[in-house]
Amino acid sequence: MILSALDLSPVTGDATQAEAVRQTIEVARAAERVGYHRLWLAEHHNIAALGSPAPEILIAALTQATSTIRLGSGGVMLVNHSPLKVAEVFMELEALAPGRIDLGLGRALGTDARTGGALRSVGSEAFPQYFHLLTSWLLDASGKAPIGDEHPLHGIHASPAGPSHPQVFVLCTSEESAIFAGQMGVGMVFAEFIARAEGGAAVAAYRKAFQPSALSAEPWAGIALIAYAAETSEQAWAEDALRRAATVSMLSGRRRRFTDLASAETFLAEHAGTPVRALVEGQALAADAATVHGRLADKAHRADADEVFVLATGPSLDARIRSLELIAQVHRSAA
Repeated sequence: MILSALDLSPVTGDATQAEAVRQTIEVARAAERVGYHRLWLAEHHNIAALGSPAPEILIAALTQATSTIRLGSGGVMLVNHSPLKVAEVFMELEALAPGRIDLGLGRALGTDARTGGALRSVGSEAFPQYFHLLTSWLLDASGKAPIGDEHPLHGIHASPAGPSHPQVFVLCTSEESAIFAGQMGVGMVFAEFIARAEGGAAVAAYRKAFQPSALSAEPWAGIALIAYAAETSEQAWAEDALRRAATVSMLSGRRRRFTDLASAETFLAEHAGTPVRALVEGQALAADAATVHGRLADKAHRADADEVFVLATGPSLDARIRSLELIAQVHRSAA
């Protein structure tokens, strides 16, 4: 099992969104130090609890703050952007950190429909067309598959050209999107924490559909989930209350932000016995590091996944980093 991390620049405690963005740089340094294979960053808009709407900017900063860890988007919401612009941004990132850049693509908006309108998103139905345009420019710019005279994009090139391009993935929450990733010959990562479902069926559908391409000769499948580790399982469960309360609030139709454990625990107590709290707590993975790692390994095995992405969570920056450190420590011992 390859172990990687995903960070959403969460706003914790009394921090501002701007501080949350800067904290992700510290998370990246820590993830590299303890041996995570990749760190991915996400695109979210108009969500008070998350700080970063532009993973490409953070990735650029992290190319200078790290030296070995792979950096990428988990993901860029492609229908919010011009495919040519995304190709150019990620070819430029590849130029800054050759061989270390991943381009994970999502077909959703990363926000609500009204905010999507403000972004001038074209909607998820355009994703396949945008995907083909984007990957054509990446392959052309890296010299793998130059755009021919007969192609409608002939004469339009993504800059900067270079000998390599980012590794491309599709972020999946269904078998349908996993099949698309396989047919396109790129990697896939199933977001269990969004789909609230196991990733095994989607990974199987992806592997069955996979066709080698100029982007990837072999299938590569990952799963992503939220996990939090502390020194003891009791401590981890107690400190995870902030995240569980926020998730219960979101699934109940609100987006309430909790700044301290006491308010989170009070909120959860008020929702005792409700189906949504039972769902959230039934899927929660918060325990001591050995227990967390064991469940991650079990999930990877059952899903037939090559890689597991741990969403970095915790009530503070220090707790978030400590959780990643503890999980990585057990992972190294198990290797």
